[in-house]
Amino acid sequence: MILKNALIFDEDFEKVKKDIEITGEKIVGTADNLDGDAFDFEGCVILPGFIDIHTHGCGGYDVTDGRKESAGEMSKLLAENGVTSFCPTTMTIGVEKLEKSFAFIKETMGCEDGAYIHGINMEGPFISPAKKGAQSERDILPPDFALFEKLNSICPVKLVDIAPEMPGAFGFIKKAKEICAVSAAHTAADYETAAAAFDCGINHATHLFNAMPPLLSRSPGVVGAVFDDSLVFAEIICDGIHIAPAVLRTAFRALGEDRTVVISDSMSAAGMRDGEYALGGQTVYVKDGKATLADGTVAGSTTNLFDEFQNLLSFGISLKQAVRSCTINPAKSIGVDSITGSIEEGKNADLLVLNDEMTEIRAVFIKGKKVI
Repeated sequence: MILKNALIFDEDFEKVKKDIEITGEKIVGTADNLDGDAFDFEGCVILPGFIDIHTHGCGGYDVTDGRKESAGEMSKLLAENGVTSFCPTTMTIGVEKLEKSFAFIKETMGCEDGAYIHGINMEGPFISPAKKGAQSERDILPPDFALFEKLNSICPVKLVDIAPEMPGAFGFIKKAKEICAVSAAHTAADYETAAAAFDCGINHATHLFNAMPPLLSRSPGVVGAVFDDSLVFAEIICDGIHIAPAVLRTAFRALGEDRTVVISDSMSAAGMRDGEYALGGQTVYVKDGKATLADGTVAGSTTNLFDEFQNLLSFGISLKQAVRSCTINPAKSIGVDSITGSIEEGKNADLLVLNDEMTEIRAVFIKGKKVI
């Protein structure tokens, strides 16, 4: 199969005019004027498929809602918005519910009709009550590597969250980093504790600025530690609600092209009408697209990566950094960049075809199959 006549983002994320050759699930090369069975995408731009490593739900489904079909339905809905792979993200909920959710996600892996699953993003229960956000305080647990191992044996974990100031956190980090990426999240840690945790093995920060202390002139906190460490990836929710555009622009400049990771942090209300929804067993109220608990705490988002990509461009983020932040950076952050995240020979043919203005989705290919 040949995708012809489009501009593509090459392995260096430069926009060039080349055709893409696909055999089976893989990209086998890019070149000029390839011959073969072709899709003609004249007037289009082809990007690597988007990768959402932090999504709880969408379209009325949530991966912890106790329904076997939820991850599979999310897979189809995510593909409609240009996401070709993802990490279903669990919440701070009871252990039995976590085990059930992990088992359902494992059953879905390999059977997806849309975006495919890399593994689980385990957001909680090893977080700080002081920065729990929309997580359930009654289900917060101290770092427990045995529990983590048990859950990972049910379904592979690609990213696990931890508040580094919690007792036992550093011992957990040293062990968990050998299995998956480890992220600082829902944390009240000061700069010194966060920096030490990064040296210990954390390479990721969950939804930067949210559920952590603010960056202050004499108290830089987790945000300052992230800016200060060139090896740490930073998730950023770009819905225009969680982070003001001016702050977002500052963060993107400080972090540079290689460390910004756009996430949706979407919950079941994404793609739905305003109303009442559930997140981790708590009632969430959605009004004008903003999701909050009864006390006003922001509770996830109702956005998707394609809308956030549009936001980035409108906020003044460079096209190259916006594309990288939705593709290769999330892939690198969870260690799957050898198989996806860029348009390169040997990688999965995960591709997003947009119109020339990059405002409309024209086609989505996942592992070489046209799904949209």
